[in-house]
Amino acid sequence: MVIKNLKRGLSALPLSLSLALVPLLPLPAAQAAPAAPVAEVTTLADAVGLLKVTEENRAGYTTSSFRHWNAGEDTTDGCDTRAEVLLAEAVVAPTVGPGCKLTGGSWTSYFDGQEVTDAGSLEVAHMVALGEAWDSGASAWTEGRREAYANDQAADVSLATVTARINRQKADKDPADWMPPSPAVQCRYTGEWVSTKLRWQLTADDRELEALKVYAEGPCEDTVVRYAPVA
Repeated sequence: MVIKNLKRGLSALPLSLSLALVPLLPLPAAQAAPAAPVAEVTTLADAVGLLKVTEENRAGYTTSSFRHWNAGEDTTDGCDTRAEVLLAEAVVAPTVGPGCKLTGGSWTSYFDGQEVTDAGSLEVAHMVALGEAWDSGASAWTEGRREAYANDQAADVSLATVTARINRQKADKDPADWMPPSPAVQCRYTGEWVSTKLRWQLTADDRELEALKVYAEGPCEDTVVRYAPVA
């Protein structure tokens, strides 16, 4: 009876006053945005020492294991990852036509230093090739993580514009079997190879590790490695 009378009393009050008498419930706390990974900075020798060493296993690998190229970072620009990398790394910007067709422009091929003015003769290379990534741990990843790896534009070192010829020479070899022919970029290449492996928590085999140590303890001892681990 008391509760019924209370309800009748509230309903008889002006709306503004009756609302003021309603107890306020606490609002849920705002969800904080996840913090971006903090970049690690170290010497090449120390970075090489962070690599985990395991045997490689190519079983089950096909290029279709990694979805590429996808719609890229800007899914509204009509350009896929390859085209976005070409645009980002152009020395002279090309003209972007319908369907993201690139005409004009110029590029410097990372691995061999060649000057190129035809986007069609360029390829976007994975610093650590897809086959090598598979051997080094990506075989255990989800399809989504492999797609993220194959289209990684969040790190400048993951993808590189190169001539098709030099990219085919590199193929899926690691530094024990292939290095850029230009000595001027070999230390950069070694540092970025190690950076990519640490970023994605990929492993190295014994021969690869020994090759990396030769550069880290010799001509590339002053090379600095920066990487932001992917969760």
